Amino acid sequence: MDPIHSLHTHLLYSSLLIKKLATMATARLLLLLTVSTFCFCSGAIIGIGDELAVEDQRADAAPSCGSLRTAVEARNIVGWKTVPPHCADYVESYMTGERYQRDSDIVINQAIAYAESLKLSSSGKEIWIFDVDETALSTLPYQANHGYGTQLFDNTSFQQYVAQGNAPALQGTLRLYRRLLELGIKPVFLTDRTEDQRAVTTNNLLQQGYYNWEKLVLQPVGLQISTLAFKKCERQKLVNAGYIIVGNIGDQWNDIRGSPDGARTFKFPNPMYYVD
Repeated sequence: MDPIHSLHTHLLYSSLLIKKLATMATARLLLLLTVSTFCFCSGAIIGIGDELAVEDQRADAAPSCGSLRTAVEARNIVGWKTVPPHCADYVESYMTGERYQRDSDIVINQAIAYAESLKLSSSGKEIWIFDVDETALSTLPYQANHGYGTQLFDNTSFQQYVAQGNAPALQGTLRLYRRLLELGIKPVFLTDRTEDQRAVTTNNLLQQGYYNWEKLVLQPVGLQISTLAFKKCERQKLVNAGYIIVGNIGDQWNDIRGSPDGARTFKFPNPMYYVD
């Protein structure tokens, strides 16, 4: 190759290399400008520096309590004694607002749809088991005066509330109860209230519109047994007597766990307390 041709080739390669490097530099500059613009715009929307930290703190307060409630309902947290103090306002807002009503309505609507799909036998032995407190009747007036679950459970004051006999009905449960009667499914109330509270519980249920049931099963006074063990045992007695448990609803997992639990179980929301 002659010197002139070699020089020409070298200059051509150099020119192409310079153009390529210039193109890469331009692209990199555009990328940096794009990222900077995005960060600036993002900062303008949600705040930067201290404001972002404040925004995050505000956002985290409610979701942390909401996440706890979800974990409780999913039974990922068990054995807890009280609601964290910083969640008192959240629980109050949930229980007294539309969210609790909507969540409860979903449970009831599913229960009614299931009941309506059943083909009942001619025996008339199909029953539906209801828990009482926080399922058929509400203790929210009591809970409102005791921190919505942030205070340790005080059995004496709670029994005084029960003895008043004026706990309001949960309207969704009452709607399910009435539909079951129309379908020919017999209600059974199974509660860890004790036998010495039978009269006040009966009157309270009647007063709130629960006017007919197959059985009202209460704990013997002084019985030292968990809710889970007691209710499991009583359901077995019902099955042994020939009853068919087509449905079972309660606000505690221990209301509805343990065989025989019924053909379908339904869990009412309750972020205020946990019962063993």
